[in-house]
Amino acid sequence: MSRRRPERSESRSGAVVAALSLPDQREGPEERLAELSLLLTSLGIETLGSAAQGRGEPSPATLVGRGKAEELRLFCSSLRARYLVFDEALSPVQRANLEALTKVTVWDRPFVIMKIFERRALTAEARLQVQMAMARYEIPHLKGLGLQMSRTGGGIGTRGPGETEFERHRRRLERQVRDMAKKLENVRRQRRLVRDRRRKRGLPTVSLVGYTNSGKSTLLRALSGDGTIVAQDRLFSTLDTSVRRIPLPGGGAFLLSDTVGFIRSLPPELVAAFRATLEEIQEAELLLLVLDASDARAMETCQVIFDTLLAIRCHELPRFLVLNKLDAVQRTEAEVLAAALENAGENVVRVSALRGDGLLELRQEIERFLTERNPWFTRPSGL
Repeated sequence: MSRRRPERSESRSGAVVAALSLPDQREGPEERLAELSLLLTSLGIETLGSAAQGRGEPSPATLVGRGKAEELRLFCSSLRARYLVFDEALSPVQRANLEALTKVTVWDRPFVIMKIFERRALTAEARLQVQMAMARYEIPHLKGLGLQMSRTGGGIGTRGPGETEFERHRRRLERQVRDMAKKLENVRRQRRLVRDRRRKRGLPTVSLVGYTNSGKSTLLRALSGDGTIVAQDRLFSTLDTSVRRIPLPGGGAFLLSDTVGFIRSLPPELVAAFRATLEEIQEAELLLLVLDASDARAMETCQVIFDTLLAIRCHELPRFLVLNKLDAVQRTEAEVLAAALENAGENVVRVSALRGDGLLELRQEIERFLTERNPWFTRPSGL
C-alpha cells in the first residue's frame, strides 16, 4: 500500500484507490490506479493512498479477499479517507459487503466516470443521457443502500402493505428510465433527420474519435477556425456533438463532428444512454482517430480506442490515425511512435492542432479519400 499521511487537523475527506491484479490483464495496477486518481481529481477528490492485490480471480463477495478488505478498512481509517474507490466494476453484493466491512463510502470506476459526466453535462440532452445512465446503474444497487430499503409500507401510490421501500424506489427508477428512453428516442429521430438533410446537400461527414483529452476539440477548432468551440485540458470536456463545415484545398467541403471521448472500461450504461450521440460516429464516411503523441502508453491507449469502436460497431469504418500534440513531444519520439503505428497498418497523419502543424496535409488526405470514395465530390457546386 502507498499513502500520503494527512495533517492532524484534516477531517474525513479524500479517497483510497484500490485495484486487483489479475493474470489476464494487459495493464498493471499502477497505471490503472494512476488514471483512476486522475478521474477523481476531476471531481475535486484527492487520492490519499492506493492499494492493490494480486488474485487468480475476483472474490464474488468482496472483490478482494476478506483479509485485504480488513486491511483497507484500517488503511482508510488511518488516512481519514471518506471514500474507497475500486478500479473494477463492483456488483451490488460486493459494494454492500465492502461498505459494511470498511465503514466508508465505496465507489467503483463506472460510478466515478458517470459522476464526471454528470458534472460536465451542460445541455438538456447531455443531462438527460447522464440521468438515464445513472438510473440504470442505480437500479441493481438498491439492495445495498441499507436496512431502510427493506421497510414495508402501504398507502396511496404503493402496491399494498407488503411492498418494501426497495420495491417502490425500483419501480420509480424503472419508470424514469422508460420516460427518458422515449425522450432520447425522439432525439435519435431528430438527429437522423438532420443527417438526412446533410446527405441531400452533398456534404460528407467525418467524425473525430479518440481517448478523452486527446485534443479532438482543439483540432475541430483549428480546422474550422471557430474560436467559440470550447477546448479545455480536462477529461470529458465534450459531451455534446459539435459539427462544423470544413473547407478543403480543392474547393469542396465536409462536415466534421466531435463527440464524447473514449476511456478504458466506459460504463455500458453510458454507452447505452449516449446511443444517439454515438450514432454520429456510426454514420460517418471516415473516422479521424486522434491520438496524443505525448501519451507514454500511446499504443495501449490506441488499443482501448479500437476496443471501444468494436463495442459500438464502428471498427470497420475507414479511418486515419491523427497523431496530435507534436508540440508536446520530441520529434524523434513522435517518429518512433508513428512508425510503430504505420507498421501496425495505420494511415498516420502527424499534426499539432495547437500550433497548426500538419493541418493542410490532413485536409489533403481527407480530400483525397473523399474524392476516391465519391468521384462526384470534387468541387461540389454551391458550397
